[in-house]
Amino acid sequence: MKIERRVLKGAPLAALCLSAVTLSACGGDGGSKSDGAVALPQLTAASAGKLGSCTDLASRISYPNTTIASAASVAAGVLTVAGKPVPAHCLVKGSMFQRTGTVDGQSYAIGFEMRLPVDWNGRFFYQANGGLDGAVVTATGDVGGGGQLDNALNQGFAVISSDAGHGAATPLFGLDPQARLDYGYQASGKLAPMAKSVIQTAYGKGPDRSYFGGCSNGGRHTMVAAARYGEQFDGYLVGDPGFRLPLAAIANIAGGQTYAALASTPGDISTGFTAAERALVSNAVLDKCDALDGAKDGLVQDTGACQAAFNLDRDVPSCGAQGRDGTCLSAAQKTSIGQLFTGAVTSSKTKFYSSFPYDAGLGTGNWAFWKFFSPLQLDSGAVAMIWKVPPVNPATFNGATFALTSSIDTLLAQVAATDGTYTESAMSFMLPPHLTDYSTVKNRGAKMMLYHGTSDPIFSSDDTKAWYDNLRAANGGDASGFARYYQVPGMNHCSGGPATDQFDMLTPLVNWVEKGQAPERVVASARGAGNAGGANADVPASWSATRTRPLCPYPQVAKYNGSGSIEDAANFSCK
Repeated sequence: MKIERRVLKGAPLAALCLSAVTLSACGGDGGSKSDGAVALPQLTAASAGKLGSCTDLASRISYPNTTIASAASVAAGVLTVAGKPVPAHCLVKGSMFQRTGTVDGQSYAIGFEMRLPVDWNGRFFYQANGGLDGAVVTATGDVGGGGQLDNALNQGFAVISSDAGHGAATPLFGLDPQARLDYGYQASGKLAPMAKSVIQTAYGKGPDRSYFGGCSNGGRHTMVAAARYGEQFDGYLVGDPGFRLPLAAIANIAGGQTYAALASTPGDISTGFTAAERALVSNAVLDKCDALDGAKDGLVQDTGACQAAFNLDRDVPSCGAQGRDGTCLSAAQKTSIGQLFTGAVTSSKTKFYSSFPYDAGLGTGNWAFWKFFSPLQLDSGAVAMIWKVPPVNPATFNGATFALTSSIDTLLAQVAATDGTYTESAMSFMLPPHLTDYSTVKNRGAKMMLYHGTSDPIFSSDDTKAWYDNLRAANGGDASGFARYYQVPGMNHCSGGPATDQFDMLTPLVNWVEKGQAPERVVASARGAGNAGGANADVPASWSATRTRPLCPYPQVAKYNGSGSIEDAANFSCK
């Protein structure tokens, strides 16, 4: 086994430990300036088209290494979004690069489906799916956030979805070297030109404008596509991206080990930081930070100021003789949990993943799932079989045992390693090859919009903020002419949490790409009782069911104007 000394093109191994601190020399306001002194190209708007015959489309599609299984008409209303009928379209199913695995002897292919509207808006949307992929999720095209009221298909986009090169949502595909690469980045590079060819056949012209989007691993897929295939797409919608996913997973395993050591009930790591204790900390954060934006409303808009204002050791009661009873934290908890929020470290105390911000959403079930279930049952398998070199033997693998007994230092070395079978490391195939070089996207007039929940428990918004600060620095202190980042206060992983988590970022992205209308703010709504997209159980009872807030381009934050209802985004400004 050998260790790659340059796991990122143009970046030393130290880049693995990219700090999540704001760069002092970045400058720029992130939301109102043009990018640099040179005007960026303005792309033209897409023009509509009409689908020809669907029933014979399967026989008319021809593309190398591609098998079309079927093409069938889908009537309006078969699919719905927020109770509304999705228009009629043609559903094409197929696969690419069918093969037999060289290590495990299993059958592999890149499975996909495309949904082609009868009334087409001239645009293509690549739907990047989350988790381990492994399933062809219905190709509708998310617009961002939770409880979506619309989707790309409903707006008239032609949409593709894939399984990223393996047919089951388990980590076993990681035994196959090519399946690893397809999952990391190659599947999207193979699918995109094929999909455009299908669109050309179906409509008599290719897409005028192409978009790529997803959340979680889908956000990672999107950032990787922007870095590797910047010439293929015009707009990128990036949600809660795990763009350093192997490191985030190992950091979560380190967290699992920490919570296990603190657990009051052996075998139940959630008792290392109970629901009552998490509510205690969440309330303490609100006590110190809620009013920093001018409104005491259960939301921490100024996340950066909050990290300076809140101190876990000072602001949360310490347990005395009564011990842990949900009204205090022990000294061991304050030390260990405080370190996890500061950022996971190696045995030599070198930080290898970012800090996590203290926020109001750490008391939710979503937060608990990712912190207590995921390291034992999800992260363990992904690290052990997809990213580690060599992978473990699945026949003897136990996720909880692996997570709780593995050396963090060893895991970090193994995800950066290669050998004669696995010739590309996880740190190479999972991450963008250049963390701050998006010059192809920028120079051709394409755009990126990123969002991240500040209470995301698995992929830290601090990591995305640090990435954006570095992008700004690499572009003369201001990247807002082609890339903008929006923090979503209180939101957990991709949705949920005490947050206004319902929003459409696809429409402003299209308007930015095709009309030059830079998105100064995006209005987001809470999903209270009766919401058409589904209620969010984490919305506090004290909020209006229809509360709205502006999501501001970082580094701006939403500030209360001083008058008017605190339930209305119109009374908040991005400053």
